[in-house]
Amino acid sequence: MTQARYGSLRDQQHPVIRQLADIIETLWRGQLVTYAYDTPTDLGHVEGLLEGERLTIENHCYQTPQFRKLHLELAKVGKNLDILHCVMFPKVNFDLPIFGVDIVAGPGGISAAIVDLSPVSANRSLPTLYREALEDLPSVVFSQPRTLPDWGDIFSKFCLFVRPTTPEEAIRFLDQVTQYLSIHCQLASSAVPIQSIEEYESILAGQHRYCSQQQQNDKTRRILERAFGAEWADRYLQTMLFDCVDTTNHDANVTVGNALSV
Repeated sequence: MTQARYGSLRDQQHPVIRQLADIIETLWRGQLVTYAYDTPTDLGHVEGLLEGERLTIENHCYQTPQFRKLHLELAKVGKNLDILHCVMFPKVNFDLPIFGVDIVAGPGGISAAIVDLSPVSANRSLPTLYREALEDLPSVVFSQPRTLPDWGDIFSKFCLFVRPTTPEEAIRFLDQVTQYLSIHCQLASSAVPIQSIEEYESILAGQHRYCSQQQQNDKTRRILERAFGAEWADRYLQTMLFDCVDTTNHDANVTVGNALSV
């Protein structure tokens, strides 16, 4: 395994992934106030071998006043597999859902594309403003919808999980991602911090559940284990892909003011 710095991996990836990566970063820069995120030095750009094919992973991370981590991951396995993975983790003192989008593409086209704004509230419902904005979007139809995995109950009813089969469907998916992300950036920018320890604890539990469920994705784990080993895969899943807020330093009787400064 090696770590290095190169030009963006997206230039070598499927055109739809390249387009989506550009859309995401353009919206982040245009609608949010981003600043540097302290990515572990050995995880920014990683290379390994997967069944004789070179596996390259490139991570771009930022943070904002509302988000503790904006994560865009690009991965490529030889000429057979291109992956985009993106998650926006809100700070725990904001009542915001978790935006996530993934695309998996190969020589035969896009095999999977998913986007969602996932709730973290105790009743697993989206904030009212999000629900109203998403309900106002025009409905979209795809010829091959896909079934969510068993652990996918973390997603909202607005989750879109499909296999785009034509260029038109790929564009339709990109348009939907753009709408979801634009809504998220706009509403997050005007969000105010929560005011009670009960809300904080509920949001914290919801974010932990989201990360825990995502870590059950056996497909991702198997790829990482085969390329880098089980120990490295666990570290990558828990510190880069789906890292949770550390609560080990929180006293059980912490004041609301201290808790909400996390």
